[in-house]
Amino acid sequence: MKKSDLKHKVLRSLYNYFLFFLLVAFLVTCSTMLFVSILSETLHIELTGDNLNAAAKLTFLNVIFLSILFTVIDAFRRKYTTERITKRIAEAAKKVIKGDFSVRISPVSQFGADKNFNEIIDCFNMMAEELAGVETLRTDFVANVSHEMKTPLAVMQNYGTLLQQSDLEEEKRIEYAKGVTDGSRRLADMMTNILKLNRLEKQQIYPITEEYDLGEQLCECLLGYESVWEKKQIEIETEIAEDVKVNTDSELLSLVWSNLFSNAFKFTPKGGKVTVILEATEHHAIVKVKDTGCGMTPEVGAHIFDKFYQGDTSHATQGNGLGLALVKRVVDILYGEISVESALGKGSTFTVKFRRT
Repeated sequence: MKKSDLKHKVLRSLYNYFLFFLLVAFLVTCSTMLFVSILSETLHIELTGDNLNAAAKLTFLNVIFLSILFTVIDAFRRKYTTERITKRIAEAAKKVIKGDFSVRISPVSQFGADKNFNEIIDCFNMMAEELAGVETLRTDFVANVSHEMKTPLAVMQNYGTLLQQSDLEEEKRIEYAKGVTDGSRRLADMMTNILKLNRLEKQQIYPITEEYDLGEQLCECLLGYESVWEKKQIEIETEIAEDVKVNTDSELLSLVWSNLFSNAFKFTPKGGKVTVILEATEHHAIVKVKDTGCGMTPEVGAHIFDKFYQGDTSHATQGNGLGLALVKRVVDILYGEISVESALGKGSTFTVKFRRT
């Protein structure tokens, strides 16, 4: 705020207060004179005009003096309590507007300050902290997307350069073309998952519930990976309880099974084993997907459902760290629960729990 504007504001405030107290002085003087007049008539005391004028002037001047005194005192009180605090809040808000989310306001402890300001300050600090968290997530998200896109783009660029060779053997041409296709498919899958996750987080996808057999859905999704497990010679074991009905969104839930099965086959080595179990209790349906893959440490398991988190990157050449984040969000939207148990070098077990119909 400019000095001229501040000076104008102060003078206007003093002017308003002075007018207010001047009105009070006039009313007090009139009331005092009326009281004295009534008192003199009641007590039969004779008051001359000069006495009344002198008393009126003295009363008026006293009230004016007190009015000016209290106006100045109140102006200083406002300046060192209310105005100083509001100025601090305004300055902090301007910093937040400019993108500085690290700003915090210390609580008010000075004498005479309105304690309600502390509630406003606490709310402001919480808001700034939340915005800082959101900004960190946004920055990390952009950085992670950029990083994840670089790898397939670099692979596609390299294979594209090799394909330009005129004397390239047919076998190599097919291999390089497949590399380009795989890279483009990975990019497409990543963008699809980003869009789905974004829509889920913004609540733009609403579950359409229907009753269906969960065991049949699991078997259908599992059969979709038949070529994968046959190629890697992975042993499949299923323990599917019969007639387990659930009332939920089948399309959203199929995303969960597809991602869990994809992860299981991806991280299970050749000749390993993947087990799918469906159990039913009186109120819940429980699905477990077990693999004999590389497993993970407790530290990795604690973050496995975070976006773009891949843990041991040596085993993540085909992933983008979005699948399990998508799974977690879908399970949350469908009011289910998901957990993971894992041991490094022994494999992992993902457990999903839903209420039955």
